[in-house]
Amino acid sequence: MTIRVLLADDQTLVRAAFAMLVESAPDMEVVGQAGTGREALELARTERADLVVMDIRMPDLDGIEATRLIAADEDLAGVRVLVLTTYDTDEHIVEALRAGASGFLVKDTRPAELLDAIRTVAAGEALLSPGPTARLIARFLRSPSTPAVGGPECLSERERGVLTLVARGLNNTEIADALGLSPLTAKTHVSRIMGKLGARDRAQLVIVAYESGLVTPGTM
Repeated sequence: MTIRVLLADDQTLVRAAFAMLVESAPDMEVVGQAGTGREALELARTERADLVVMDIRMPDLDGIEATRLIAADEDLAGVRVLVLTTYDTDEHIVEALRAGASGFLVKDTRPAELLDAIRTVAAGEALLSPGPTARLIARFLRSPSTPAVGGPECLSERERGVLTLVARGLNNTEIADALGLSPLTAKTHVSRIMGKLGARDRAQLVIVAYESGLVTPGTM
């Protein structure tokens, strides 16, 4: 199945480079390019993209607000957003995740990593792996904010354990191994947790885990 990718960046050369890279992958195609957040929103609606690679800093409508509008549009429920950022704007990563993005990449990432990230997010996974960047996100997630979704109080003990592992960056297979479950059972738990919390995807589950204190910085 071909992944339909929309590229949103205000720099023409950057978009062109990303377009060449994405088109080189046999399982992807570029269905549109946007130079502003508003163009990205319009093209997401008209081109039926599966995923938007969204720069944060853009004119007219920035990438965070464009992401928020995409996530809030019921007609675009299947569209995932992968945001691009730089280390000097780390606080914007959390804003983008709260707005509904499913993951992020820094702009100097390697080409193969970008393609893998697109596949990961398009498949419904959150691109939040363990490591220094995840710890950085954790630090900002602990700043005062009103959570966009419900807290973990409604979860069973098992579900809270699964949520903790999701927040630490484990995929369904790794969660299954850690808890002695089958991968299908782990996947079922994650889906049920998302339903109970009203979360759009695993990225929002990570936000709930940190904002509720279920997982804290330094425990990655």
